[in-house]
Amino acid sequence: MPQTLITLLLGLAASTALHAAGISAVDDRGVRVELAAPAQRIVALAPSITELVFAAGGGAQLVGVPRFSDFPAAAKTIAQIGDASRIDLERVLSLKPDLVIGWKTGNHAADFERLEQLGFAVFVAEPGTLEAIPRLLRALGMLAGSAAGAEQAAGDFERGIAALSARYAARSRVKVFYEIWHQPLMTVNGRHMISDVIGLCGGSNVFSAAPMLTPVISIESVLAAQPEVVLGGSSATTPGEFAAPWVRNQAYAGLRQVRAMYVDPDYIQRQTPRILQGAQAICEHLETVRAARVVGTK
Repeated sequence: MPQTLITLLLGLAASTALHAAGISAVDDRGVRVELAAPAQRIVALAPSITELVFAAGGGAQLVGVPRFSDFPAAAKTIAQIGDASRIDLERVLSLKPDLVIGWKTGNHAADFERLEQLGFAVFVAEPGTLEAIPRLLRALGMLAGSAAGAEQAAGDFERGIAALSARYAARSRVKVFYEIWHQPLMTVNGRHMISDVIGLCGGSNVFSAAPMLTPVISIESVLAAQPEVVLGGSSATTPGEFAAPWVRNQAYAGLRQVRAMYVDPDYIQRQTPRILQGAQAICEHLETVRAARVVGTK
């Protein structure tokens, strides 16, 4: 019997056994979510979740997504169910999903509880590290019945991260302040995926020890932290617009040599496979800082 036919038959047998036994995956609350068969009607409760479902091969099963679900383009055609912070539960119920996928720190826990009380399967994700992305892709692929495509996407992501790590992780450390918003001034601590990316690129997040995930801080705190570079982009649409306030902040002696470098927020502040592109941008920015150090010593 040809090897390709054997492989096909084994795959069919595994698929049949999986369907007979049901499907399960443990979410980021530690809750085991069980389905009798792959989900055919999926509702995502955050734009990043929408993107993850598409990346895992389950986009065709999405029947409801929140506002600002704009990637890939097909996401824009799906019925909307409110936004991540205010879900329209009646709209969700009307879509009759067999799986709802939420964002642990972005949605309200009460919404998950209500949906579960009503008998809906709810998988809650919280991708806090780069390793969480391929893990979630595989879990969502399992639940959506698209395990092969999810495995390909997960493997591609892992290989991309490994390549960046091999190239940059051991480089001389660069002290980084990451701005997620400008008024009020906000950053991320060491438990946020952005901090993970900074470390991957050989950087040190100057607010990694902050107790809150996304703390509000003062310009005085930034001065005390003495970063070499400010990264961000969500408060601007161009590199020049992002840099302008930090150019003005050079009035502070401690910030005169600090560069402000733009990163497209869609590539770094959404916890999806596209963060690989954001990581590449950050790694290149930190190389620029290292090169400037060399020039400055000549």
